[in-house]
Amino acid sequence: MRTKHIHTFDNIEIFKSQLLNWAQQYDDVVWLDSNSYSQMYSSYDAVLAVDAFTCIQTDYFQGFEKLKEYYSTTKDWIFGYLTYDLKNDVENLKSDNHDALGFPDLYFFQPKKIFLLKGNQVEIQYLNCVDDELDTDLNAIKITQDSERDALCSDIKIKLQIHKDEYFEKVNMMLEHIHRGDIYEANFCQEFFAENTCINPLETYKKLNAISQPPFASFLKLQDKYVLCASPERYIKKEEDSIISQPIKGTSKRSVNEEEDNALKTNLVNDEKERSENIMIVDLVRNDLSKTALKGSVKVEELCKVYTFDQVHQMISTVTSKVDLITHPVDIIKSTFPMGSMTGAPKISAMKIIETLEETKRGIYSGSIGYFSPNGDFDFNVVIRSILYNATKQYISYSVGGAITAKSKPLKEYEECLVKAKAMREVLEN
Repeated sequence: MRTKHIHTFDNIEIFKSQLLNWAQQYDDVVWLDSNSYSQMYSSYDAVLAVDAFTCIQTDYFQGFEKLKEYYSTTKDWIFGYLTYDLKNDVENLKSDNHDALGFPDLYFFQPKKIFLLKGNQVEIQYLNCVDDELDTDLNAIKITQDSERDALCSDIKIKLQIHKDEYFEKVNMMLEHIHRGDIYEANFCQEFFAENTCINPLETYKKLNAISQPPFASFLKLQDKYVLCASPERYIKKEEDSIISQPIKGTSKRSVNEEEDNALKTNLVNDEKERSENIMIVDLVRNDLSKTALKGSVKVEELCKVYTFDQVHQMISTVTSKVDLITHPVDIIKSTFPMGSMTGAPKISAMKIIETLEETKRGIYSGSIGYFSPNGDFDFNVVIRSILYNATKQYISYSVGGAITAKSKPLKEYEECLVKAKAMREVLEN
């Protein structure tokens, strides 16, 4: 059982910063921040969950069934992540590529302490066993100082798993599959990494969030493993009987010159290749949602709408459905996982080809971070534009990708990857 408390703060931004600093003492932390993007169907402006009371950690084998059992037994808030490699639980697939990060395939925890921020109000939910700690915690939060400002412990030398010429070769191999009719579209990703180096995770996250200001930012800590996520993309949300999915396909760089920036945005709106990318994934998402939807309830609310973020313009579609309230929330996720925007169409064929051409195991990259609430609602992002860090191994990683279609040109795809990687590289190279 949880005790609920409502508090109002004069300066919610100061409280947010202090709250996240204070959370660093715990081994299990999930912070979700919408950065005030109210048009993105957000239930909260920000959420913090810390301090595991119970948890589940597993590999992909029967991962969704284990999660379903854990959530059904807990009957409480749970926060955590799903890695891309849970695809192997959904379909007869495998993940044999190199993995230097070592994240478990699935991790969720039932937090002792939850903070739900909306406007200048904070709803605080503590398990009864720790409710007597609330006043002490609030006093501690008020006096929490920023951590050391130097986010980097050492110079970071970023390396590429796939060099430019090899990237071109692999994109051309992907195009051969498309021209043969094996697939229509596939999301092809590459990893950038640094070894034997360290970062200050919280300060690195703050810098990444400050230059991106995305609607689905998150900071995740699981003991020595961190995700510093500046995602612009929602994977899937459930609110009562409504399901919302918002796939992104189509990217353009920004310009500091207003006239040029508007032209770049207009070009994206009218780009036939980018629109076809988006529409193919919308069809895939409609199909995925139909598996659990009430008959005739799947709708495309927005098609190829361009949203502007600090680093890029993005083409986003919004697909919705209605579900029967007796449908288990985990089954809704399983029937749509992994998200279409990070796989391709047809989905299973695309995932098989992706596995053969990519050099590294995706892990939590192109997976999802989010929560299930006690009443069966949930909200999950897509883990892109993210820095992943294993502090024990001193290994830093970020990956970027793009949709390859029949009209793709390898050089343009490579340049799009560099645009997407820009924010992470700037933060890490200081």
